[in-house]
Amino acid sequence: MKLKELISLILLNLNRRKGRVLLTSIGVVIGTAAVVVLVSLAMGLQQNANEQFGSVAEMSQITVMPNWEAAVALESSVSSTSPTQYNEPDPITSDVLAELAAIPGVAHVIPRQYLMAGGMMKFGRLETYANIIGIGTDDISALGNEMASGTSEIRKGTILVGEQVLNSFYNLSARPGQDPTELPDLQGQTVTLELSKWSSDESGNYTETKKVIRLQVAGIIKSSRSEADYSVYMSLEQVQDINGWVMGRRVNPDQDGYDMVLVVAEDRTLVLDITAQINEMGFMAYTSQEYIQSVNSFFVVLQIIFGGVGGVALLVAAIGIANTMTMAILERTREIGLMKAVGATNQDVLSIFLGEAAGIGFIGGIGGIVVGILVGKLIDVFGSVYMAGQASSAYGGVGGISVSTPIWLMLFAVLFSTLIGLISGLYPALRAASLVPVEALKYE
Repeated sequence: MKLKELISLILLNLNRRKGRVLLTSIGVVIGTAAVVVLVSLAMGLQQNANEQFGSVAEMSQITVMPNWEAAVALESSVSSTSPTQYNEPDPITSDVLAELAAIPGVAHVIPRQYLMAGGMMKFGRLETYANIIGIGTDDISALGNEMASGTSEIRKGTILVGEQVLNSFYNLSARPGQDPTELPDLQGQTVTLELSKWSSDESGNYTETKKVIRLQVAGIIKSSRSEADYSVYMSLEQVQDINGWVMGRRVNPDQDGYDMVLVVAEDRTLVLDITAQINEMGFMAYTSQEYIQSVNSFFVVLQIIFGGVGGVALLVAAIGIANTMTMAILERTREIGLMKAVGATNQDVLSIFLGEAAGIGFIGGIGGIVVGILVGKLIDVFGSVYMAGQASSAYGGVGGISVSTPIWLMLFAVLFSTLIGLISGLYPALRAASLVPVEALKYE
């Protein structure tokens, strides 16, 4: 029997029993829709979780710090009440920076230093506490930051301000009922940084010393859900000068070391390998990719579990297909005998019944995809409304609920439901193919 004739006969047989085929396909529709919706929901949650980790540029960055976790506690030799002493970890010096830069795949090695003094940034009547970070690069574009305005270059006497820092300014002299403070436009403006440090005399009395410096805002860093959103970047040399003022001595990076180093990889696929090499050097290195790997592993397991739940519904549908095909054989026994009497082979009969079973699975798969996508859209709508309500009542933003249905999942659902139908019809088809023509013709 030719393929065209076989397909025509299969479609004709399915069309003869529309009601039964429809009812049987509903079970496949429900099972396929369950698989599509549940797996799509797990994939959507995974996508949202990954978006919470920050900008894409951060995926290529590795944070390196002295390995305080490996510091060995030493027992006090004076008395059991004496405080425990710790070995100092190896500092990150200029020689270490050179070793980090020599690792294959490293594009940039950028040292960072935190400000030891308390810093209040003022602009006119507005002020805010500033998270000031000294960064050892002339251009922060090496970190993948985009600028909302101004330049990404940084030099002594200038600062780069995160876009969200503008939202933190407040007017200390504002009166109740006064209109909210307008966000300042700091681009190109000069701000005042009021620094303070505390020192004690021989009597144990503490005194506060203040220092005021003026800085020009060279650029505003565009928000990217990263540390830069809420930070103020200053040249590394200027932060070291301020820290020297706080400590009362000149800062020597080759002795004191750097607080932290950002290592930027040439390609994000090299990040985990570079991180392992830095850890072997005795320093503490970590990257957000490590957390993303753990999160993705969890969601892969979640997808498998959700897919298995939907698979149970498909298993029930498979039993329905097998029952429908078995009843069809009993009803069409004489028809099968007649087909064999006029020359149909066992393979022809087997192909017809397997094709009908696969056709039911295919129809159910297509319907399941349509239903699954519609249900997914409803979840998106109601999830967005619910999360919007949560965000309005909670401090800060919250993650969303969304359903992501890729093309490969839809193709897999159709193929899998068709395969389920094919397997379900295997036993009835074999039974039909094995019927003896003479006995089949005498069947009442």
